[in-house]
Amino acid sequence: MIKISQKLKDKLWWLIIAVDYDYSRITIADHDLTEDVLTLWLEDKHDFKNTLDECLQVDIPLKQFAKIIKDESFNSYEGSKMHPTKNYLYKDSIEINAPIRWYQDDASLYEQQYTRDTVLKLLLTQLIETQTLGEDMVLY
Repeated sequence: MIKISQKLKDKLWWLIIAVDYDYSRITIADHDLTEDVLTLWLEDKHDFKNTLDECLQVDIPLKQFAKIIKDESFNSYEGSKMHPTKNYLYKDSIEINAPIRWYQDDASLYEQQYTRDTVLKLLLTQLIETQTLGEDMVLY
């Protein structure tokens, strides 16, 4: 669960207003992954910024980023496994790698970009849903 500060909520709302509530105009200008956090810099596709300082910076804790990868099943696939002692096949989710290791080592550039875009969509969806319900900003 991510708690988003009121200041960041306000900035996200200003970005949403600036794009005339057309969420598809919000894009990730750049990103950075450190040991602790995934940083996304957001901007309007119709108003590109010259520097990252002009973009909206959003920090997602690495633990939450890993949870999103796991919840969305990006690091696994549906497959068949053989039961170790009873010798029958069953369908199960097969993990390719731990979420962050999958993102760094196994995911293609397209998969990495898709994962970051999913994080952005989840963030915006949660912002809209919690603000209309009047709840605290929490990203699941």
